[in-house]
Amino acid sequence: MEYLYLALKFLMASLFILIGIHHFKKPKFYYPIIPDFFPKKMVTYISGIVELVLGIGLFITAYEKQAAFGIFILMLIFLPLHVWDITREKPAMGSKKNAYIRLLIQFGLIAWAWFIYSKEII
Repeated sequence: MEYLYLALKFLMASLFILIGIHHFKKPKFYYPIIPDFFPKKMVTYISGIVELVLGIGLFITAYEKQAAFGIFILMLIFLPLHVWDITREKPAMGSKKNAYIRLLIQFGLIAWAWFIYSKEII
């Protein structure tokens, strides 16, 4: 079980670091999912920084629980955006089917972060 925990933690950390970097390399990729009343560039960069910091935090033993909880909260904050996307005539994910799949992924990310957060570190 310890190896599973370490593998999932490493994978999530790597994923969030890569996604955080992607926010800066291709910010316009994220614009369609951000509601128009938000400043899209600023939201993209801030969320990229947060994802980078949390991903790096998972690699630092002293901060891994806080980072996992941060990812859990961040994914909860992003959840309404994915629900909203499903209700749109043209979802940012390309189709209703893709929007539903992305919503399921969001729930998976929430559970994954909670698993890492709630694991007792030996």
